[in-house]
Amino acid sequence: MTRRVWSDVPQPKVDRFAAIVLAESADLAGEILRTIRHDFPRPRLTEDESGEPKSLAGIRRAIEGFVQQLVSGEADPCVPDEVFQEFGRVEGVKGRSLNSLQAVYRLGVRLAWRRFAEIGQQVDIAAPAMYELAESGFKYLDGLVEQSVRGYAEAAARQEGERLRLQRRLIDRLLSGRHPDPTQTLGERAARIGWELPASVAVGVLIRPAREAVAPALGRGVLLDMESEQPRVVIPDPDTAGRADHVRRATAGWSGAIGPTVPLAVAVESLRWAETAVRLIETGLLPRGEVQHCTDRVEELLLLPSPELIDAAATRCLTPLNSVGPSQARRLADTLLAWIETSGGAPEVAHRLGIHPQTARYRLRQIRELWGDTLDDPDRRFEMLLVLRSQRLRAEAPGGPEQA
Repeated sequence: MTRRVWSDVPQPKVDRFAAIVLAESADLAGEILRTIRHDFPRPRLTEDESGEPKSLAGIRRAIEGFVQQLVSGEADPCVPDEVFQEFGRVEGVKGRSLNSLQAVYRLGVRLAWRRFAEIGQQVDIAAPAMYELAESGFKYLDGLVEQSVRGYAEAAARQEGERLRLQRRLIDRLLSGRHPDPTQTLGERAARIGWELPASVAVGVLIRPAREAVAPALGRGVLLDMESEQPRVVIPDPDTAGRADHVRRATAGWSGAIGPTVPLAVAVESLRWAETAVRLIETGLLPRGEVQHCTDRVEELLLLPSPELIDAAATRCLTPLNSVGPSQARRLADTLLAWIETSGGAPEVAHRLGIHPQTARYRLRQIRELWGDTLDDPDRRFEMLLVLRSQRLRAEAPGGPEQA
């Protein structure tokens, strides 16, 4: 504050004003505290080593510090920071609103100012100077609030850090294996973070879009472990109406996979499928840029994770294609797959492939010549179906081997 009037107050009046305030500071602090306690009931006051309530000592220090610095001529009285940071920390630890603490401070400043105004009249300090003193007092209030906000934020961060630590321990325990009795093995850990054990869960694995990516805002009900290299998500009762849409919006811009819904006792099985899907994403066999639901990718998850097995089966059941050239082999493989999928004749195959029926008949005759009676064995046809669909999926994938 730029003092234009207060600086003109004669020093003897300033000294007299300060002397009265300092002499009354203990009584004034007590009166302020009693009023605050009446208007803002609180649990038992915290005391210092001498048995004096810390809040009473803080109020008295605030009054004395403000007045002493006025006497010394300092333009902007400094706030006793540690005391009021502690007040903010206590509010944060006890879970109370910072707004309520600010209301308490405003009440305290109004009460102090009321007495300051009376003393100003008693000492015969001009009203304009007292108005400037009031401005300085409210600036002082801003400083008190700033210090308390700092303490409050520190306490909140500490509490959140502890909650996240306990949440990670719960996730680790949940995904460590099967739990015949989840209430017994998980109940205490869940209760410590206020997580009600659900009947079912879906477990997700995320791929960070950037190293320092901000955690998706999934809400308190969803467990999230951001400390893992690939963050893990545990979604309670995932089939609840609106839950899937909420998760989709929260994870926009992320890649990853969410496993199938399973009973809580076997959450690790959902994790297993999510991890399988993530491996396919990392190898380019599933698309990036979104969080996949494993239940939407059943074919890929069944056919793509074991290329060695599929290739070995292909060597056996597709051997007849080795007798023709690569281009013809691809055409015949497409036709064979269409024939098995449609269980139809040339017209159905032609329609599926977008070719002329006569072309389809010609290819089907070639296929019959190459495989013979093997085509009449349902088990062999099923094996061909798996192999051919797996090859098609790999070929269509953005990073599939056929396009590499």
